[in-house]
Amino acid sequence: MGSEIELDYLLNHPIAKTATADLNSEALARRSFSPKKIRIFTKRYSLLEDQPQYRFTNDKEAQKVLPDIICNPVQKVTLGDEISEVKKQAFSKKRNIGVVFSGGPAPGGHNVIAGLFDEVKRYNPESKVFGFLMGTEGLIESSYMEITRELVDAHRNMGGFSMIKTGRTKIDSDKKMDDSLKTCMDLGLDALVVIGGDDSNTNAAFLAQHYKKFGIKVIGVPKTIDGDIQVSTDDGDVLCAISFGFHSAARAFAQNISNLATDCESTVKYWHICKVMGRVASHLTLETALQTHATLSLIGEELADYVDQERLAKAKANNTIDYNAFGITLRHLSRFICDTIVKRAAVGKNYGIMIIPEGILEFINEIQVFIIKLNKIIAEYNTIHDIDFHRAFPGLADKLEYLRWISQGMIDKSPFPIWNLRDDELFNQLPPFFREGLMVERDLHGNFQFSQVKTEKMVMDMVKEYLGVLKEQGVYKIGIKDTAYKAIMLAHGLDPKLYETTLFGNPKADYLLVKETIISQKTLKQALVSNELMAVEESIPEPIVQVFKNSEPNFKTQTHFYGYDGRGTAPSHFDCNYTYNLGLTAFHLIAGNATGQMAAIRNLEMDFDQWEPIGIPIAKLMHLEERKGKLELVIEKSLVDLNSNGFRVFKALRDKWMAADSGEDHYRQPGPIRFAGDTEEDRPISLVFNSIQ
Repeated sequence: MGSEIELDYLLNHPIAKTATADLNSEALARRSFSPKKIRIFTKRYSLLEDQPQYRFTNDKEAQKVLPDIICNPVQKVTLGDEISEVKKQAFSKKRNIGVVFSGGPAPGGHNVIAGLFDEVKRYNPESKVFGFLMGTEGLIESSYMEITRELVDAHRNMGGFSMIKTGRTKIDSDKKMDDSLKTCMDLGLDALVVIGGDDSNTNAAFLAQHYKKFGIKVIGVPKTIDGDIQVSTDDGDVLCAISFGFHSAARAFAQNISNLATDCESTVKYWHICKVMGRVASHLTLETALQTHATLSLIGEELADYVDQERLAKAKANNTIDYNAFGITLRHLSRFICDTIVKRAAVGKNYGIMIIPEGILEFINEIQVFIIKLNKIIAEYNTIHDIDFHRAFPGLADKLEYLRWISQGMIDKSPFPIWNLRDDELFNQLPPFFREGLMVERDLHGNFQFSQVKTEKMVMDMVKEYLGVLKEQGVYKIGIKDTAYKAIMLAHGLDPKLYETTLFGNPKADYLLVKETIISQKTLKQALVSNELMAVEESIPEPIVQVFKNSEPNFKTQTHFYGYDGRGTAPSHFDCNYTYNLGLTAFHLIAGNATGQMAAIRNLEMDFDQWEPIGIPIAKLMHLEERKGKLELVIEKSLVDLNSNGFRVFKALRDKWMAADSGEDHYRQPGPIRFAGDTEEDRPISLVFNSIQ
């Protein structure tokens, strides 16, 4: 064996330096990649053309509090070759533009800044872009940095929001609004670009209203991996098909889930339960289902529309109406999942992949009722006592005791208390960890924090309990391949045909199912004795015992949560191009003197050469919604459209993907995210289907 290499020599060797560098070849290639530009942005000037054909119904409250931007039209960025000298000079004026990330990160955010920065500098190298640090907190507290070309170049096409960081501070008071304005005025900002989700773009609308008289424009950019920022007009015209970051996150989740599919198909051992982000909407679940062809995928919006036809039929026969037949319950859900598990086990597949949305329980009737009631109770307590409910009752036992007082009429003495004895009884039947989860403090927006609750554990505990019942009833069994059965019997000198009608309920099938009446070795022996295949004093032949044991299911699960890893993944080719052009669009809206608009790209579902940069009036998207017990103006989240092409394709193929037959599984391998190459998908699959006219 040769002498040991000196450590200093080893660490300084070119091979070692390359192998241990912070940036690998993929990252370096990402930095040098140039996203495509929409044709308009390859020209010198643009115009903003009003699009009055796109109609929205204005919310009365939005009209009242956002009077200066509520009448904004949809604007299309068009070629401006014939514009006046005055407008040309307006493009080239020296500008100071601020940019802020708000909320959780989403792949592609850095490219929004890159597109904005490149376009600002293209028209005037003296212009400056300032990034506010740690989100809107930096805007309020005047914490910022000037964004340089070196900084932008280091983050091109890279994931995360690490360039200037992000935060969740809300500008929800007059003081914060005034402090943020002072920051912008001190910097001499011409415009502010807010990159965020629905709440952040809501904030952008209020900032635009407040800043307008001071000459500072505000542009929003739609960001959320959940995909719940989608904009359609009153007439159904799609102006923003999906928010940026969605495709990348869905691809990252799909890659991990497909790896699990390979594992479970290889080991024939586990059901992998994959919870993916999506508190309100199931877009990520639908997209990852289309990407992976998972065994079972639950779309919350469909569950909310569930109707129990058996209960309806019974009610109709009795000439009554059963309102409980509408909307799925936890019991219905667990039965539905068990049905899939049992069907697959019957053909020897006691394994699979299940995808559920993070907020699945918000679509379950009794859970939704609990959430609404608890939100109301907490909000009323905070208002009446002027103290936070969670500080007044820090422990779960204290909170449960307070609910008990209400149900017993010790606090709420109305004839119809909001929390009654029936609520108390049902609530106490829930697992302790879930009761505690329902009582946790709401987030900054007043939303129930599903990510803090192991919803998948609750659902699967109910599934396991019911599978136990089905096992005792002899319904849940693993099918045995007929050739495997014959091989076992013949190896021990027994005639397979002699025993098959006694053992199996379907003796002529490819996968043989032990009869439902045979649920133990005792009942197995009784069946053999009664059919005169053995004497009472004899022991069951070993091969038959082996066959019976092979039919006994052992339900094993592995749970996974996919959320933060998707937020931090590298952006896909689609998101690299999408976000860079969003940054370009933001600049052209500013140059065109727009404010209170959301930068968007129309025709995302089409080929790139059909993409159209537009500005969407944020105020027209807002409506009143209850938050923390109060009505507030917010942008409505977009749910999965059950009539969309994407969902209809999923619905048509899910039985095939369940693969509850003797054939092969249909798992799909989407592959790793790449930002270039002939094999890279150029848009989400759900959008591909929705592009079909």
